[in-house]
Amino acid sequence: MAHDHIHIVGGGLAGSEAAWQLAQAGVPVVLHEMRGTRGTDAHKTDALAELVCSNSFRSDDAETNAVGVLHAEMRLAGSLIMRCADAHQVPAGGALAVDRDGFADAVTAALAAHPLVRIVREEIGALPPAEWGRAIVATGPLTATGLAEAIRAETGADALAFFDAIAPIVHFDTIDMDKAWFQSRYDKVGPGGTGKDYVNCPMDRDQYEAFVAALVAGDKTEFRKWEGTPYFDGCLPIEVMAERGPETLRHGPMKPMGLTNAHNPTVKAYAVVQLRQDNALGTLYNMVGFQTKLKYADQVRVFRTIPGLENAEFARLGGLHRNTYLDSPTLLDGTLRLKSRPSLRFAGQITGCEGYVESASVGLMAGRFAAAEALGRAAAPPPATTAMGALLAHITGGHLSADEEGGKRSFQPMNVNFGLFPPVEVPREEGKRLRGKEKTIAKKRALSRRALADFATWLADENGVLLTAAE
Repeated sequence: MAHDHIHIVGGGLAGSEAAWQLAQAGVPVVLHEMRGTRGTDAHKTDALAELVCSNSFRSDDAETNAVGVLHAEMRLAGSLIMRCADAHQVPAGGALAVDRDGFADAVTAALAAHPLVRIVREEIGALPPAEWGRAIVATGPLTATGLAEAIRAETGADALAFFDAIAPIVHFDTIDMDKAWFQSRYDKVGPGGTGKDYVNCPMDRDQYEAFVAALVAGDKTEFRKWEGTPYFDGCLPIEVMAERGPETLRHGPMKPMGLTNAHNPTVKAYAVVQLRQDNALGTLYNMVGFQTKLKYADQVRVFRTIPGLENAEFARLGGLHRNTYLDSPTLLDGTLRLKSRPSLRFAGQITGCEGYVESASVGLMAGRFAAAEALGRAAAPPPATTAMGALLAHITGGHLSADEEGGKRSFQPMNVNFGLFPPVEVPREEGKRLRGKEKTIAKKRALSRRALADFATWLADENGVLLTAAE
């Protein structure tokens, strides 16, 4: 059965994986990659799927780590990225790390040798033309200026962000609510709100002053030379605000006005850290106004000095860096198609995911969705209970778009984490009540088991559909 070529723009992890999934389903692909005719400030080679930062794919634990579950799902789906990563693994404890050159060379060779893949070295300076038919844009955080402007023209002035200004996100069930309490400032009830829409963590004067000193003294990351320094007053790092004077934060994001400590109403807090619900499930809360350039280890150390967050587990730590990405919940449908132009899909980091494996997994989904359509079948997303489905749900609809006052909240990229999964009932061991760390591990295992079982069922159905259509 003959099929029209599907064009993919971008030969990074997502584009390479999308091309492989399409070709393996019997759908011919033209993969456009500008490196070879034009380089970037970050890449060093012309190889497809070059790793520009770390060589780690992070934890390979599929029992108690969400990214490990994502690894396992991708392997089940015949991922080229995971196959090449496994073949070029280097020692890294419980993590999956790779020989970056061997890995990229293997991905490039596999795609170059596939009879249904044609690699074209050229820059695409605009959106794919209509005559291409179905296409996937997977250009990542370093999308070329011309293409970025074309995307902006198609989708609207506010559709693209060029820098992440991200605050840490905390798993709600690790916040000590014996110290923190729910309340909106002045008990204000906004659209969809109750007047108790924030988690509040109070500090006395000594705690606040020690916290400010720790922020100023903390170890910070530097911008890469090609990123520039995109500070503006709307997203100043928390430590930069602290450097402007010891009282700056308590008159900014940590102001205590309009808040009464439910545990000790007669004592006025000197400063308050607020956390706001970040996803529709209510499992994740972000630290309001806490975008930061502190290195990760110092973020964990310093932020765990905040009363109520002593045992906090972070779904994502803060940062500020260049990252071109879409306002995907507004612009993309549930199978990554551009709502204004359904023949065009987006994949990888440009959709609003973080991390190598996450990027590749979104490419995998985009490739399989496009293959299903090319073969005359409807694309079916994986269940939200799976790692891929949970990540897709965050990208296309799990984000809360309005705050309690009705203002627009910016969509922020995310790594896969268990906070994106729907809650699961944790099985109790006979005669034993689980507490603390034991309960947390049992919950993660339950989420992992459900995810892999549901993914296997979905994959069997999808593989059957693709096979039948291809025949």
